[in-house]
Amino acid sequence: MRAAEAPRAFVARRSSRAPRAPRAPSSESARSSLAARLEPLDWDALERSLWERGWAKTERPVLTPDECAELVALYADDARFRSRVDMERFRFGVGEYKYFADPLPPLVQDLREGAYPRLAAVANAWAKALGERRRFPPTLRVFQAACRKAGQAKPTPLLLRYEIGGYNCLHQDLYGEIAFPLQLTCVLSRRGADYTGGDFLLVEQRPRQQSRGEAIALEQGEIIIFTVRERPVKGARGYYRAAMRHGVSRLLSGTRTSLGVIFHDAR
Repeated sequence: MRAAEAPRAFVARRSSRAPRAPRAPSSESARSSLAARLEPLDWDALERSLWERGWAKTERPVLTPDECAELVALYADDARFRSRVDMERFRFGVGEYKYFADPLPPLVQDLREGAYPRLAAVANAWAKALGERRRFPPTLRVFQAACRKAGQAKPTPLLLRYEIGGYNCLHQDLYGEIAFPLQLTCVLSRRGADYTGGDFLLVEQRPRQQSRGEAIALEQGEIIIFTVRERPVKGARGYYRAAMRHGVSRLLSGTRTSLGVIFHDAR
């Protein structure tokens, strides 16, 4: 299990004049367009896949190439991030990631808010199947209020970057007492053009069974939704818990940048 928050803080240098940030996808038309792309996804099929496998792909890009490029461009703007983690230093893998500072880029905020209500319904069904008392509220705003009450107030969406030879060890993104059971990732680079290798990895451990792993290729702008810590699996005597971890396989060439959207905040 990874304590994904590293002690090395990243402090941006500031000049007397506010720097001009790269153009961000912040227009109202872009925001309404994202909502329009999320709504018609086959959420029934996504939910079935989450129950059956613990993960689900949108099977088509949700973010446009321009939106992906604009988010990648933000990586160079240190003022947009609250911390940076050198993965090799903490034996998390080889590469680095940066946690966004508040306020989040509008596109990231809209994706987080837009996906949450659909996934909260799945999260509550999972909690019921596992006999848990906790239920997740229907909106991200109310859920974040619960996180703040528990001392978790730091935003967790992040950009991750790997270069040739880079990888991410198997881990779980847990940042405090409160953890939403699902999260999502979107690869912003073009598989085959910008990088090779670098598949998304998931490993599931069921009680008294050997671990089962999957390597999943993702296209630019496509979203994968997956289990944060554990999911319900139906057995002969009802549901039991299966733990899952995720990572990224070794990059064979190029540079791979991805967006991670975690719904619970950090201490």
